[in-house]
This record gives sequence, structure tokens and C-alpha cells, in this order.
Amino acid sequence: MKIGVIGLGLIGGSIFKSLQNKYSVVGISRTVNEPNVSNDYNLLKDCELVFVCTPMNITLEVLDKLEGVLQPTTIVTDVCSLKSFVSKKTYSYKFIPSHPMAGTEHSGWESSFAELFKGAKWAITPINENFVQERETLEAVIKTMGADVIITTPEEHDKAVALISHLPMLVAQALCKNIINEKLAQELASSGFRDTTRLALSNLEMANDMIELNRNNILQAYETLNKGLESLLKNNYLEQVKTIKDFRKKLF
Repeated sequence: MKIGVIGLGLIGGSIFKSLQNKYSVVGISRTVNEPNVSNDYNLLKDCELVFVCTPMNITLEVLDKLEGVLQPTTIVTDVCSLKSFVSKKTYSYKFIPSHPMAGTEHSGWESSFAELFKGAKWAITPINENFVQERETLEAVIKTMGADVIITTPEEHDKAVALISHLPMLVAQALCKNIINEKLAQELASSGFRDTTRLALSNLEMANDMIELNRNNILQAYETLNKGLESLLKNNYLEQVKTIKDFRKKLF
């Protein structure tokens, strides 16, 4: 199988590196100078599977561009952290949206590594129920990277990631903003604060896209968080935290 990867940042680069010893893999990038990497989309013409790993704000443009390049039988997936906005259009190829729940606070080809997806969750949000065989092919390739596949809908996916990814990033940023003018807090900040605020270092372009495109779900998640905070402060704290600790242990 020949596989193409468009965009060789942290996610695309890690996909490229993870698959290059298992399949024939080519990459599309304007900045990465590596074997089997070019900025010519014609390199993708005979690919059976293509991963679109560009920033969210240009993903739709790239998906449109592929219409004039790929065969109708080619399977295409994106890796955007939101799925509803890419799921509203059909294409001449077999488009199956997906999202790997993996990443670091770093970005770029130099930060990518083949093991990024080992043990990670990878959501697939099919929008065409007829693409059964194509979905199975995509799942098989994803599993070779060590990820566990979860099938859901674009809408449910976007609600879930607001709760577990987008809101936590905002909270981390707000916690940092909270001590910008607090000198003693800055001096006392140690490992707990460092670990809690890691997501404040998220890629700015990606973070802005997430906020702009998933604002309503994030606001709903924020309201839920506020209720949870109020409950912890006003009700039986110890009993609640015991339940939370048990839940956290089971979750991971």
C-alpha cells in the first residue's frame, strides 16, 4: 500500500515516521527536506490512503485541492481536532474524518517521533455508511501505529474534546494568566503548577482554531466545570474527592 501524508508537523511527521518502515510512504511539505518528501501534490496520484495533517484553517482548502489529484478509490482522512466542520461536504474520493488523541506541547517535524501514537486513542467519525471496507482499511493502518480506534459521530466527538482537551487548555492558560502579576506565586510555583499548566504551551495556531470552531461546546463545558467547582467548595468536599480519586484511577 502507498500512503501519502500532507503536512509534516508534529502529527503528520509522526505518522510519516511511524509508517515509513511498514508501507511505501510519501510526504507533502514546503519545508521538510527528506527522502520521499516533496511539495508536488502529483506525488499522491497513486496513493491508496492519504492523511491530511495541515492546520485546521487550511484543511478544507487542501481537501478541495485533492479532488483534482486523487483517484475515486483513494481513502482520505484528516487529523483535525474538530470533526463537524470537515464533515459537511462529500468528495470524489473516499473521505473518512478522524482525529488522533495524541500530541505534545512541541510542534514541527523535528519534534515528531514514530512512537507518538502508541497507546493513544484515535477517533474515526464516518460520514458515509457505505465506506465499510475503506473504514476497515483505515482502522488497520491506524492500529499498526499502536493506537486504539474509537468510532463516533462528528457532533459527539466535538462535545467530548471540548470537555477533555479544549477546556483543559483554556484552564491551563487562565491559571498562568492568574499569576502574571503575583510575584510570590511565581517564585513558589513548582512541579504541581508546571504539570497542571503544560497545555498552556499548546500550538497557538491550533489553539486559536479550536476556540473559534468549537466555542459553543467549550462554553457548555465551562458551565459544567463551574458547577463542579461550586459543588466542591460548597458541599461535602471529602466525600466528593474520594469518588473523584477512584474515578481518576479507573480512567487511566
